[in-house]
Parts: sequence; C-alpha cells; structure tokens
Amino acid sequence: MKAIFGLAGAGILALCLSGCGKGNSYKAPPPPPVITSKPVSMPMTSYLDVTGNTVAVNAVELVARVSGYLQEVDFTDGSVVKKGQKLFVIEPAPYEAKLQQAQAAVASAKAQVIYAQSQYDRQETMYAQKATSRANVEQWLSQRDSAKAQVTEAIANEELAAINYGYTTVTAPFDGIISRHLVDEGNLVGNGSATTLATITQLNPIYVYFNVSELEALNIRENLFKKGLTPSDVEGAPIDIGLQSDKGYPFAGKIDYVSPSMDPATGTIQVRAVLQNDKDVLLPGLFVRGQIPLGKPVTHLAVPEEALMNDQAGSYVYVIGKNNVVDQQRVQTGVKEDGMVAVTGLTPDTQVIVEGLQNAAPGNAVAPTEQDIKPPAAPQPGPSS
Repeated sequence: MKAIFGLAGAGILALCLSGCGKGNSYKAPPPPPVITSKPVSMPMTSYLDVTGNTVAVNAVELVARVSGYLQEVDFTDGSVVKKGQKLFVIEPAPYEAKLQQAQAAVASAKAQVIYAQSQYDRQETMYAQKATSRANVEQWLSQRDSAKAQVTEAIANEELAAINYGYTTVTAPFDGIISRHLVDEGNLVGNGSATTLATITQLNPIYVYFNVSELEALNIRENLFKKGLTPSDVEGAPIDIGLQSDKGYPFAGKIDYVSPSMDPATGTIQVRAVLQNDKDVLLPGLFVRGQIPLGKPVTHLAVPEEALMNDQAGSYVYVIGKNNVVDQQRVQTGVKEDGMVAVTGLTPDTQVIVEGLQNAAPGNAVAPTEQDIKPPAAPQPGPSS
C-alpha cells in the first residue's frame, strides 16, 4: 500500500510541475494612452475681472397729478410701451370745463382791453379839443392798462387749466416695460396725495455698476500714465459683460462714468458701464461678470486650462520625457483667455499631456499620441446677443 500511495503522489507532483511550464509566463500590461500637445503661441490680452449688477437707465413711477376717478387703463400689464403712448385717463370732463372757462375769461379780458383802448383814444381826442378834462384821460389810461394786466392773468390761468387738463391723460415718458396697474378703473386717485398708478422701466440701454479695488485702481492709473493718458481717458474704454449662465462675455459695452473719489469704508471706487440691450435680455438687478482689457494683446506660450494642476508648491503640468516616461514640470501661469492659460517654464517643443491625466503619474511610462490643439475661437461680443 505504501508503494501504491508513493507512486500516486509522484504522478500528481509530475502533473503539477508540467502545468507550470513556460506557456504561463507573466506579461506586463501596455502603457496607458494619453494625448499630448505642444504649447500654443497665441496673442493674449490681460483683463481686469469685475463683478457687478445691472441697473435701469430710467425707472419712473407713474403717479396721478390731478384728482378724479380713474376712467381708463389703456395697456396690458407687463407689456412694452412706447414714448407718448396713452396709459391712463383720469376723469377729464371737469378739467376740460375749467379750461373752457379760462379760455372764455381770456376772451373777455381782451374785449375789455379793446373797449378801454377805444375810450382812451376818444378822451385823448376830446382833450385836444378841450372838450374833456385831463383826469378823464388818465382814468381811461389806467383802465386800459388794468385790462391788459387782466389779459395776462387770464392767459396764465388758461395755461394752468390746460396743464391740469393734460394731466388727466397719463402717457409713457420713454420706451420701456410697464408693470401691472396698481389701481383699477373707477377708483378715486390723486385725492390729497399723489397716487402711484404703475411703474415703467427703460431696458435699452442698460447700466452695469461695479466696484474696483484700490490696488486695481492704482494699477490702472499707473498703466494710463505710462501711456501718456489721464484717468478721464478710462471713460469710453470697452468692457465685455456676461451673465452667470454665459460661458463667455457676449455683451459689449463702454465705461461711461468713474466716481471721482474712493470710498474709504470699502476701499473701492465705483465704475459704471452702459450696454445696448436691443433684445431686452438684460433685466435690472441681475448679477453679471465683466472683463476690461488692460492693454494690447501680447504673444504668449499657452496650454489648455485642463492640462494645469496645482499643489501647495504652485502650478505644474505633466510632460513626456525620455522613453515616454512622465515628468512633472513646474510652470508659472499668467493671462487666461478663452480656455487657454499663458505659462512660462516650457519650451515650444515640450509635449504636454492634455488628456488622460488620470492615467499619468511621474516616473511611469505612457503611450502618447500627439495632437495639435488649436486655441478656441473667442466669442464675438455683440450689443445684445
């Protein structure tokens, strides 16, 4: 039995040894693939990034300037209205009657002037003929001058009556969007106080207000002085604006006001820009982003923003070294524009890993595929698109 078990064990050992032959030798996995690109040489502009809020150029509360019952509401709530468009009518009949009464008073006063003038002329003739006294002449002269003064007063009263009659029709002072009406037809308005009827807001053009820090303001002034310009030359400078939902800055505008003094409480200076808003996309009160060009474009070596990584020591990229081994290369970053970042510390021939960073680690080999990456085209800013 021992001999039988010994032979069986020898057979099993032989089978195990035969299963560990050269056919099952270990093979290392292939290097992971990555996409590389050389830094792109491109003109880039330095910008001052700002944030601000949109504000209406004009916003007016329409109020009743005369008292009476509201007779008509001639608009749709929230609609676009044009300058001079009729919006409300406030019981015009009493004011029309007062205007007619004032017009009649003017006509009467003018008739009194004509009569007094004729009497004065007759007294002058009679006085020359020694048929009347000088006192009568002077009396009619006084009455004529008094009648002329009454004409002036009557004309003034007519103008006031015409103004009040005009107030019975409330029109739009400018093109804009009107709010809902705050008073319904049939209600008494303007009785002892001005009654607000609605609000109208002008959306085109529209303002953007933002604040610039003291350090940024000093840098801008220094750059202006180097160019032989003055701080007043900032007005008219271009600015591009974008909403929070925009990827770029699709709204183009110009700076039209800079506060003459710094706010000591916040250490900032207020700046205002004006933008065309033809499609009424921008509404008052929106939070917006802006960028102001600080000079002419300068050519830089740039890499896609996605290729950059950061740690406590600063920014770096992964590059392809000898034998396709990944190296870490420290860089200094600069201007950002259209998804590209200006960098120093690289040469034009450096192969930078731009895709597949999760497969790369310093000291490990990779399988690089070079692709020419063109910088993305800058969005063309428009007045209201």
